[in-house]
Amino acid sequence: MRNQLDLSVYVITSTALAAPRSVFDVVRAALRGGATVVQLREKELSTRELIEMAQALLQVTRPAGVPLIVNDRVDVALAVDADGVHVGQEDMPAGLARRLIGPGKILGVSAETVEQALLAQRDGADYLGVGDVYGTATKPDAGPPIGLEGLRRVAEAVRIPVVGIGGITPRNAADVVAHGAEGVAVISAVFGAPDPEEATRRLRQAVEQGRRRRAGGSGVRGHMSVPGA
Repeated sequence: MRNQLDLSVYVITSTALAAPRSVFDVVRAALRGGATVVQLREKELSTRELIEMAQALLQVTRPAGVPLIVNDRVDVALAVDADGVHVGQEDMPAGLARRLIGPGKILGVSAETVEQALLAQRDGADYLGVGDVYGTATKPDAGPPIGLEGLRRVAEAVRIPVVGIGGITPRNAADVVAHGAEGVAVISAVFGAPDPEEATRRLRQAVEQGRRRRAGGSGVRGHMSVPGA
């Protein structure tokens, strides 16, 4: 699925924000609204619980043709044959993660700086999650926001696609894409929304608006392909 990677609307799970709905209900709604990637990110679950949730999510994402990425846990991703894994700067090094998952699965890496981004690209990342762009309450360990200019610098420095993350909503998603991101990654904008389907649809529309602005010269050019795919 690497050669079909579409990062337009990258939805990250949150059991806490989904309540009283289930994660599966929100993911189904997001897929109906146009989500293009789903990431399983549930820090409080045990390994067994993560495996069970990942297996159940695959029954939702696979028929939709949407990749399921597992946050941090390479072992869980391999155990359930997920489509890929995403690692942060404090997690397993990207180069080691790539060796473990092999060349056929998707590898995403979080980056805040150009230096981190270039290292991740060298080590085999297929895409970068770049931020915190605006500031977020869902990742207490996030550093200070890098802003749109920080995002632009990273996008211009690498050949692989970038997805912006951190405080992104349908109101500002177009700006993120106009500044070089191929898409947007969100948690609360979908999982905390009263209508996740409509929220995802609005994000998708904002991403397309940002691409039109970028194509018209009001932002940097995006990256549409994955090297080596």
